Amino acid sequence: MKILAWFFLFTALLFANTTQEVNLSNFAEPQNSDQTTFTDNQEIENLPKVIYLNYEKTPSRVLKGEIFSVTIKALSTVKEFMDITYALSDSKGLKLLSNSPLRGTDSKYYYETFHFLATSDTIRLPDITATLIGYKDEVYRTTTLQGRALNAILLNPKKNFSNIVANSFEILEYKTTNYDTIHNIVIFVATATNCDISALNLSGVYKQGIESITESYFDSKITYYAIIDKKLENLSFSYFNLEKNKFIPIYIPIIVEDDSVTTQSDLKPKNQSHEILKMAVAAAIAIVALLVILLRKKYIYLVFVILPLAYIVYLGVPSKEICIKENSNIYLLPLANGTIFETTSSRYHLQKEDEIKGWIKVQLKDEKIGWVKNEDICSR
Repeated sequence: MKILAWFFLFTALLFANTTQEVNLSNFAEPQNSDQTTFTDNQEIENLPKVIYLNYEKTPSRVLKGEIFSVTIKALSTVKEFMDITYALSDSKGLKLLSNSPLRGTDSKYYYETFHFLATSDTIRLPDITATLIGYKDEVYRTTTLQGRALNAILLNPKKNFSNIVANSFEILEYKTTNYDTIHNIVIFVATATNCDISALNLSGVYKQGIESITESYFDSKITYYAIIDKKLENLSFSYFNLEKNKFIPIYIPIIVEDDSVTTQSDLKPKNQSHEILKMAVAAAIAIVALLVILLRKKYIYLVFVILPLAYIVYLGVPSKEICIKENSNIYLLPLANGTIFETTSSRYHLQKEDEIKGWIKVQLKDEKIGWVKNEDICSR
């Protein structure tokens, strides 16, 4: 009996030791994995610093709506590397205008210039983190240049301020035509330097908008329209000139022209000299044919009178009504990417007012003027 009792006791102890070993082995691998991750992170933080960053140039003050630049100086202790990349974070009141900075080099230094648009009167430059990219997937410690607050200045403009802050703003061309019985439409082309030209906004107008725009921030161009009261003799507004540090007034005289707007790059009146020349030649032929008939009594030459006169009538009397296809766009101006009045839900009949290359000017049922592309006409 004693031998049997010792046997059972030995078996129980052996089973307990085996179970304990199995349970411990189940937790060993995760503990080692966590320790490895911690060690790797520690090793990266303990790597020597290879990039040094400093501010080279920052503005002393910034206006809301101003485009400005910030230049930092970077120095690498590693001689051979592929590139330096930057990540920006924790900024305030700014819009970054380009993903990559403009780079200049001088001896062992890199000068990185970032361009920003000030969108608020409270501005903080972002934290800039630089990472060195090696040729062989080397791992380097990153360096962060802490952002700083900038002195922001608020403008106190008059009511006619156009929201434009620029080094320069110039009107290249302009034109005014009838819009409806109580409004005229002014369209103008303007250029600007160091400017967010898309911010253009005029006060005291019935309707306004961008017809086309070229945004490079450094040298931009815009085609803009404004629908104004017929009583206005001038379209006036102002912008803030950064170089002169003052508001500059802009005046566009309102001279209403009855002819059509041509294109966004040529706002001069439509040249109708070709049509007049054709009519003059046809009239001359008709007169010569009539003289021949009167002198020689040969009425066969009547055909040379009737045909030129018919041609003159054809040129001088445009068709009164045109048919527009379903789902066609009617534009405010004859520009491919222009503002759309409406889209026809079915075939539409409108009065034809004029015609230029690729476009037909029509009068809408509310007496406003619109433009339709030639390919959207179902019958000519």
